[in-house]
Amino acid sequence: MTYCVGMLLEQGLVLAADTRTAAGVDHVASFRKLTVFDQPGERLIALLSAGNLATSQSVISVVGERLGSRQGQDSLFESASMFNAARIVGAVLRDVMRDDAETVRASGADPGTSFLVAGQIAGRPPRLFQVYEAGNFIEATPETPFLQIGETKYGKPILDRVVRHDMALAEAAKAALISFDSTMRSNISVGPPIDLLVYRRDALDGGTRVEVAADDAYFSRMRQAFGDGIAALFDSVESPPVP
Repeated sequence: MTYCVGMLLEQGLVLAADTRTAAGVDHVASFRKLTVFDQPGERLIALLSAGNLATSQSVISVVGERLGSRQGQDSLFESASMFNAARIVGAVLRDVMRDDAETVRASGADPGTSFLVAGQIAGRPPRLFQVYEAGNFIEATPETPFLQIGETKYGKPILDRVVRHDMALAEAAKAALISFDSTMRSNISVGPPIDLLVYRRDALDGGTRVEVAADDAYFSRMRQAFGDGIAALFDSVESPPVP
């Protein structure tokens, strides 16, 4: 399992994904879940994945192979809109599931995978989509400015409380990292390093990408400050009138 979150903001996009794929007493593995396709001055399109690693890698490989071919609207570099980019990812995911899902299930594994597809194409606004296992998708809106995939439940409460479409990119990045801290405290299947991508609207570059390790100085200070703050807030709340 993994955890990924994407935020659609007035100022741009904030995307984050952990890198853990398996966890246990004697086995921990890490793979990148955030893939960026960019043409400076023209577009940035990012894919974040959660679920079966083989399925997600197959989808990303097929999408990547089409970049340099004359596939027209089947290539992310030829797509005229982010909506079509999400459609491309969904169609490839359906193809991979059709070819491999039955065999994978027969071996006792779950082939299911989901994606976040985010980015901006020149002349159009940034957009963010969640692509489901079936290949269909939904879109983030100013009223619902964040989407999550993977192990979502532990990191969702803080996002529900603080994320707004008009918040600053740095504040949104902080919220994303706190969301990861909350998730990692409750679930061993999510772990560092965290891939963080901050993209400013209309920059049409690769964005600012940061790898946040477990011993990252800022991340350590943030975790300590948030934990201390939660404890202090809990102590300040009046207890119920029970014996």
